[in-house]
Amino acid sequence: MKKTQFLLSLLALALVGSCQNNDELSTDSLKKEEVHNKIVNVTHHDGRPFSTGAVSGSAQAKFVAGPGGSVLMQGFYWDVPDGGNWWNTVKDKLTAWSDAGIGAVWLPPASKAQNGAYSMGYDPTDYYDFGNFNQNGSTETRFGSRTELEALITKAHAENMQVYADIVINHNSGGQSEANPFTGTNTWTNFSGVASGKFQRNYNDFYKNAYGNNDEGAFGGFPDLCHANPHVQDWLWGRDDSVAKYYKNVMKFDGWRFDYVKGFGPWVVNTWNSKVGGFSVGELWDSNVNTLEWWANNANSSVFDFAAYYKMDEAFDNGNLNVLNDDMMWKRNPYKAVTFVANHDTDIIYNKMPAYAYILTHEGYPTIFYRDYEEWLNKERLNSLIWIHNNKATGTTSILYTDNDEYIARRNGYNGNPGLVVYINTSSSWQERWIDTNWSNQQIKDFTGNSSWYPTTQGDKRVKIQCPPNSYSVWSLNL
Repeated sequence: MKKTQFLLSLLALALVGSCQNNDELSTDSLKKEEVHNKIVNVTHHDGRPFSTGAVSGSAQAKFVAGPGGSVLMQGFYWDVPDGGNWWNTVKDKLTAWSDAGIGAVWLPPASKAQNGAYSMGYDPTDYYDFGNFNQNGSTETRFGSRTELEALITKAHAENMQVYADIVINHNSGGQSEANPFTGTNTWTNFSGVASGKFQRNYNDFYKNAYGNNDEGAFGGFPDLCHANPHVQDWLWGRDDSVAKYYKNVMKFDGWRFDYVKGFGPWVVNTWNSKVGGFSVGELWDSNVNTLEWWANNANSSVFDFAAYYKMDEAFDNGNLNVLNDDMMWKRNPYKAVTFVANHDTDIIYNKMPAYAYILTHEGYPTIFYRDYEEWLNKERLNSLIWIHNNKATGTTSILYTDNDEYIARRNGYNGNPGLVVYINTSSSWQERWIDTNWSNQQIKDFTGNSSWYPTTQGDKRVKIQCPPNSYSVWSLNL
């Protein structure tokens, strides 16, 4: 039916074009009706899964990454309840998350910030105060005490889960006023009185100073930390008790989410990673895939795939699944791409379940947003997709078919795992397609349970699959 409609639309365009000099009309209309019906091999590598490195779990560790890797949970949202109980809230969910197949949790900035017990942590004052010093109006942070944070990390490691620290090193806040010879004014750059006594700072450690007037970017008028200053470098990653080494060796964090990396050169993250190791992802809020790839390569770090994020919004909210053919970070380098559907800063995708079906069947390191999982979406359906990701989403990616409201892609399998075929349908009716698989004369099934079909592939590996309206199906060998 859709094929007939498409041919009729092309005929209508031909008639319009014969009586109007309107090349733009024809081009735009054809673009809207574009049908992509050939196999395009998107990625080219040996097929190995995304890896975050070893996990320092206990002998009783439970979670073991599947053939497809694992999934990251963003363990907070903006303005989580204050009162100092958030670390306990997250700790109590870790076992269920581990059982569901989630292999890591990303925590909000854990150290004391200017707004004390009310801060989400992005205005850091004392990097070594995890809720154990009375400063900025409180002892505990918004999230709890140091003891509670350490209990959370210990529990995560017992579940064989990694814990990533949100690192805010572009700017500081909460310093005292001091005369600044570089500005000729008073600036809030005196951090000599931090309660921990560690990483004391003054105007020399912030732009503008003896090292220059500015770096790549400042944020919100906060004092802009000068990474060119050897004193700053020493305290961030050089010393045995530097921020990086303290978080890794004392607090036992396994990796890093770097905030606002547009504000400083990628060499900063590269150096941090070379000094301490651990998983690393940068928040480079930019939809330009060239910029994302440049940063990831120069920082030697993963990066959040904002290119994929904005393409998913266009695809799933604006009725044009053809844009999923466009370039994204995970297509450039799946080993440096962290994919996501929402986070604490931005939540523009309305039609979220197909977006989660997309990132949990495709390459990269998929992230689940806390509120989507715990409050807003169907947890059972998300758990099914997490299981599919961990157990079936293996190998390189090939796109098999797209049009405005249908998208079909294949994961080609790895190391004996057969891979999968994902079918996303945003139309209001059931759809069916013949597609090319990697399986000859074998029965397949939809592992989401959305289709009751159990078709057998032909000798030429072709098979007809289906997808419900406004939904998705994920097919693999019936093993």
